[in-house]
Amino acid sequence: MKKLKIGFPKGSLQESTAEIFKKAGIRIYCSDRSYFPACDDEELEIMMVRSQEMAKYVEDGVFDAGLTGYDWICESGADVKEVCELIYAKSGFRPVRWVLAAPKDSRIKSVKDLRGKRIATELVNYVRKYLKSRKVKADVEFSWGATEAKAPALVDAIVELTETGSSLRANNLKIVEEVLTSTTRFIANKKAWNDPWKRKKIENIAILLKGALAAEGMVGLKMNVAEKNLEKIKSILPALKKPTVSRLDLKGWVALEVILEEKTVKKILPELKRAGAEGIIEYPLNKVIY
Repeated sequence: MKKLKIGFPKGSLQESTAEIFKKAGIRIYCSDRSYFPACDDEELEIMMVRSQEMAKYVEDGVFDAGLTGYDWICESGADVKEVCELIYAKSGFRPVRWVLAAPKDSRIKSVKDLRGKRIATELVNYVRKYLKSRKVKADVEFSWGATEAKAPALVDAIVELTETGSSLRANNLKIVEEVLTSTTRFIANKKAWNDPWKRKKIENIAILLKGALAAEGMVGLKMNVAEKNLEKIKSILPALKKPTVSRLDLKGWVALEVILEEKTVKKILPELKRAGAEGIIEYPLNKVIY
């Protein structure tokens, strides 16, 4: 049986990635004791590695495909095929940011103020390029962790990953500049991408993953409506959401179905009821394929 070797991100993206795969219809069973998760797709061979290492392993052909952040692709300089962008992170469905941060009482107000200063970060290569592009000479050192705690005792500033900024505020740090915005990417080895079977398998997974993400926060809504109330009901629905309308066996009645944001449904559902909708059913969605 043909196999597609996939690198699965271990660490901060692990849980959210497993959940996205589950909604895509691919169940991956991770264990703390093994780096080789079980999977209900027999054509997939999966191994967990850290996101920081993923792009290089994919470039070298250790994996045919993998998931990692755009930040780590930039940091490694790996030559890989970007199959698709998947906007999700550890704690939400939005991009993450690498920011330049300094102590709140620091005189550092822009990247220009870093001349001759010391900066700690995990994103060493990218930060050095960033500073060079702005003609700023500074000492950039690798941080093994707890980066927020190093300024001002050990370094003058840091470049750190943040989703909400709460950890920076807790450590009395201010954001000076945004250095890089990153999202999760599904990447492929270029040789594997040129293999017809592997490419089709990778593309199929990409379609399912994008469909699962598109369904986040969306629900389906079904209802029965008297034809005399149809236009009134349609006027309550968001203008860009055109419902599917089909006739019922009961004369003068139709069935209406539409996909909406869940936050919208809770606002309009009482209005739909008052406007004459009956038998309203709200149901969750696993995938929406556009």
